[in-house]
Amino acid sequence: MNIRNLISYLLLIIFLGVVQIFFLKNLALFGVAFAFVYLLGILILPISIRTVPLLLIAFTLGFLLDIFYETIGMHTAAATFLAFARSIWLRSISPTGGYAEMEEPSLAEMGFGSFLSYSFLLIFAYSLVFFTADQWGTGGLWSILNKSFFSTIFTCLLVILVQLLFFKRRRGI
Repeated sequence: MNIRNLISYLLLIIFLGVVQIFFLKNLALFGVAFAFVYLLGILILPISIRTVPLLLIAFTLGFLLDIFYETIGMHTAAATFLAFARSIWLRSISPTGGYAEMEEPSLAEMGFGSFLSYSFLLIFAYSLVFFTADQWGTGGLWSILNKSFFSTIFTCLLVILVQLLFFKRRRGI
């Protein structure tokens, strides 16, 4: 990864964080589906990035959102867990030849089905951690699973929509 790519990823993460803070903070569909579009910044970081820098990026992004959301570490814990699970999940779903030609796990590089199977489980794991921390002792398992499932669907739709609208496309997509 060269300095130009590093700056572009940094600007993307900052932009997604700002959009999350200023535009999506109070967006909830029917009180159960919340938008976490800033996760796209963690999901499409290059596959070659090491685990520790990825954890630090996710921790910093989650911490900044916790400051603005006043959520006392819920975004930090969930984003750090997402970054940890991302490396393991990428290794488990890697194709036989590996990810040699692909630098980032984006919709344009992976295709719709592969990207959806990659991102859906990770966003669901993030949502489970987030809503478990949010409703610790007050909600029930059904409420946590309900919010996690519908937030995952809503976030996946937004992540795919953002990539289709604003990212470069390969021919054939």
